[in-house]
Amino acid sequence: MASVYRKSTSVYYLAVTFQNSRISRSLGTRCYKTAKKVTPDIEKQILSELINGLNVKKPKKLSFNNLVREYLEYQGHDWVNSTRKRNKELLNKYLVKGFPNNSTTKAMTIRVINACNNWGFKHELIDRPIKIRGGSKWKARDRVLSDSEMKIIINNVMDERFNLFVRFAYYTGARSGEIRSISRDNILDNSLVVNGKSGRRIVKLNTQAKGIIFCQKKLWNYSKDYVSHKFKKEVRRLGIKNARFHDLRRTFGINLIKQGMSIYKVSKLLGHKSVRTTEQHYAPLLTAEIEDFSL
Repeated sequence: MASVYRKSTSVYYLAVTFQNSRISRSLGTRCYKTAKKVTPDIEKQILSELINGLNVKKPKKLSFNNLVREYLEYQGHDWVNSTRKRNKELLNKYLVKGFPNNSTTKAMTIRVINACNNWGFKHELIDRPIKIRGGSKWKARDRVLSDSEMKIIINNVMDERFNLFVRFAYYTGARSGEIRSISRDNILDNSLVVNGKSGRRIVKLNTQAKGIIFCQKKLWNYSKDYVSHKFKKEVRRLGIKNARFHDLRRTFGINLIKQGMSIYKVSKLLGHKSVRTTEQHYAPLLTAEIEDFSL
């Protein structure tokens, strides 16, 4: 069924209804005679669209489990390997155990779930993106090791090889994974090339760091869990509370800022993809009273 009409003094419209589906379209004229003249051709066009639209089978919407699988297997993401690995780990753990108890990990999980839902909606795999609140409600960790704590660690971690690993992290600000993946081919005179979270980057070496890396007959082949557990075990033994291995990197960054280096240069040295990341983690510490470093 087709009907020609117009709204107030506007142009004429044609409405075509077919099997409970309806399309209205402007005829582009205020003249009734002209509207009647162009109606047959436009009616055929609309009717064809309605019939073809009814014959197209709508894709079956995916369950969240299947959406996660499609999301992780999709090769069009602009992800580095570490991001892909993290997203896979967070989503798979959520599917098995639900949200984690740790507030920071929970917030990260929520952000990945929301990104997955938005991707699914964009690719017409779900009807609508369901946004979970709480993805931004997390506080960046701000633990910085003091000079006195670093002296205790350096002087009392008895495993010499692990002691050098800790000191190298402190002197370079490199991530655990970056240090663990160092190869001889990537060690230059004053720097080394590492595979960071945002891709390959240059890590500058000061005199202390060069003294460690150039004297290593065997590079560190530790696992991620070994470094994390070993460091926590050592600092607990030494009476240092709430310290993690990654805090060495934060301490390095704060040390540079206290020496007068701009946050933009610090961002580059730390290998952050954006200076906003550096500001998010370090800006709250800039107003805090932190004792001078002397090591």
